[in-house]
Amino acid sequence: MQPTLHVKRIHEDAILPERAHEGDAGLDLYAIERKELKPGESALIGTGIQIALPEGTEAQVRPRSGLALKHSVTVLNSPGTIDEGYRGEVKIILINHGKEPFIVEKEMRIAQMVIAPILFVNVSETNDLSETIRAEKGFGSSGK
Repeated sequence: MQPTLHVKRIHEDAILPERAHEGDAGLDLYAIERKELKPGESALIGTGIQIALPEGTEAQVRPRSGLALKHSVTVLNSPGTIDEGYRGEVKIILINHGKEPFIVEKEMRIAQMVIAPILFVNVSETNDLSETIRAEKGFGSSGK
């Protein structure tokens, strides 16, 4: 049985999240307001919806590649996480990394939301970790 994402409109202009194409991982999220983002500026943009996620899931808010490529506008805290218990309005932090002002238009697709399962783990402190080939090799180590 397929899980259900319950969505409540809390603004008359809210658009329900939807996939642009069958099989897409992300559900598009839409702005309910017009807002100018100056170069380097970020803003919190409302979607006019609240959600109830299926048990054991999170919603990951991700940028839209078209906005990033064409306008250098992206989700600031990407991916943003919406926890299962959150019931407030879904809002998106957008930032304009471009050199020109960008206008977020009402009803514009501004981000995408992917629903993902969560692995709940027990945290256990230890003094020893298992050995691996990689060990402590970090940033850039696989490109050598």
